[in-house]
Amino acid sequence: MLKIARNMLLALALASTANAADKLSEKEVKSIEKLELFNKVQIKVTNAFDTGSLYLLKVKVNGRSDEIYLTKDKKFLIAGDVIDTTSGAKLTVPADLSALEGKEAFTYGTGKDEYVLFTDPECPYCKKFESYFPQIADKVKIKVFYFPLDFHKNAKDISLYIMSKKTNDGKIAAMHTTKDTPEYKNRKIDSTTLKNLTVKLDEQIELGRELGVAGTPAVFDKDGNKASWVEMLAKYGIQVN
Repeated sequence: MLKIARNMLLALALASTANAADKLSEKEVKSIEKLELFNKVQIKVTNAFDTGSLYLLKVKVNGRSDEIYLTKDKKFLIAGDVIDTTSGAKLTVPADLSALEGKEAFTYGTGKDEYVLFTDPECPYCKKFESYFPQIADKVKIKVFYFPLDFHKNAKDISLYIMSKKTNDGKIAAMHTTKDTPEYKNRKIDSTTLKNLTVKLDEQIELGRELGVAGTPAVFDKDGNKASWVEMLAKYGIQVN
């Protein structure tokens, strides 16, 4: 019976998406946080939306971020994924991008469509994505953050090298740096500059983690919705080979 009830509740949610959802008022969020279970487990609601059939909640439980669903009568909590039957996408809370303001490594493009990108200079998929940037430079404005993955041994140093360039154009030109690029191999960054850049890079990594970034490239639109880089390029008529 429990499984059947859960499936019925999930089915109610499938017709709506977070993109079209209304944000809950602070008063409503506080009333949710007063629920007995939320108090017992110390669940903190950081963002909340009305999807039409369910409340979609971004929460922190013991310091860990998660997404859960609450029936509108507030009697049942649903854990697990809810999938949109039209798009196949997971119903998810848009990320709050306000903390990123002014902390990007640089900005690429002069277009009106704004995106946020977390990238790794040794990630082959990131390199593939970035190879198409010149074709969309007049259509997009991408705020680039570096998120070097632990298993790419040169990624952090290459990120710091790119960030060490003095101008936005200089950083863009250095985007395609690899461990074998002569200028990178012969780089000279003084210790004070390196220390300051490391602080900035660590901040970008932490911001990515707060947004749930685990792999790269990670793309968000201006409203905080996660975007597929392949589908993003397709929007501009570019077919990825």
